Amino acid sequence: MIYDLGGGHRSTANALQKIIEKRNLPWEIHIVDAFKEIIGMTAPQDVYNNLILKKNWAKIISEPLLVPLFKLQIRLWHFAWLARFKKYWQQHQPDIVVSLLPYINRLLYESLQAVSPNIPFVTLPIDFADCPPNFWIESQKQFLICPTERMVEQAQKLGYQKEQIFPISGMVINPQIYEPITVNCQVERQRLGLEPNLPTALIMFGGYGSNAMIEIAQCLEQSSLKIQLIFICGRNEKLANILRHSQSRLPRYVENFTNEISYYMYLSDFFIGKPGPGSLSEAVAMKLPVITECNALTLFQERASTQWLVNHEFGIVVDHFRDIKTAVAELIQPENLARYRANVAAYKNRAVFEVADILESIIKNSFSSVTLSPNVDICNQLSSTV
Repeated sequence: MIYDLGGGHRSTANALQKIIEKRNLPWEIHIVDAFKEIIGMTAPQDVYNNLILKKNWAKIISEPLLVPLFKLQIRLWHFAWLARFKKYWQQHQPDIVVSLLPYINRLLYESLQAVSPNIPFVTLPIDFADCPPNFWIESQKQFLICPTERMVEQAQKLGYQKEQIFPISGMVINPQIYEPITVNCQVERQRLGLEPNLPTALIMFGGYGSNAMIEIAQCLEQSSLKIQLIFICGRNEKLANILRHSQSRLPRYVENFTNEISYYMYLSDFFIGKPGPGSLSEAVAMKLPVITECNALTLFQERASTQWLVNHEFGIVVDHFRDIKTAVAELIQPENLARYRANVAAYKNRAVFEVADILESIIKNSFSSVTLSPNVDICNQLSSTV
């Protein structure tokens, strides 16, 4: 169960589907946009993707206005939406339900319990921490897959028992990230019109891009830094056209939406982008130090990402991307870049494979008529993997 607010929910689902299919597991997988396909509304996606993500000024209305209104809407429509989800479960008869979305996990769980109480319900957060109340973690007898120790602690405080919690080593990311790349970096840079040995920044703000990329480009152009830039603009063609046709002192390459993120990361030396947990995790997995920002306008669910970055010394967090010149100058100092590179290289994230193991174990136990109880510790069966 997902919804298309940003790209993280669907990309996580797609990553898991790829691994499951690669293992030839006998599963039929349905990736369902809960709001569009069951509730029958797309307004939250439209507002979030077209305003909050693309236009940074709109972030200021998210936390004080949109989030409370959205929570109120969920409460007011609880029983109507509950009926729709009950009907959906009755029609489709799933063997397991995995939620990759926040806010409505109580609704999903209660509707599933009403129709098929023995079917396991799993929540897989795609953020580094919960943002209580009623965001990712609800007080209910379900399974919870936790990408960080902080989220494990949050679950325990809400009364989750050991057998309900599955810790994993990080965020689920595209398994393509783990595949070896054998091309020559210098040759490929030249093929894109870049210099072969100049420090290279990859600038990316998710699947819908952001006008912040224009501000970053302008700030770096005004500096005396000797670097070059790769921009990934996603589905934001207007942004890509602006960056392509702007006068530039620095060598640059501009790409629209692409499925070859790992290729462009391989050609880069460091990453600049919003503090989205997915993009930061992919950058770190590709051994790229990170520069991101955190301030009052940062989306509340992304602030934990910056704390994770600082705690592990994977890069630099600035108050605003206006400070990008100073941050880049500091990062590319040889001793600093070597230290950050060593830190990201030491971090091993195998979450996408671990989650597939966890779901397989839950399903096997479900078919063996093992239900959630304090006497059953599924985690013990995964100790060699997780």
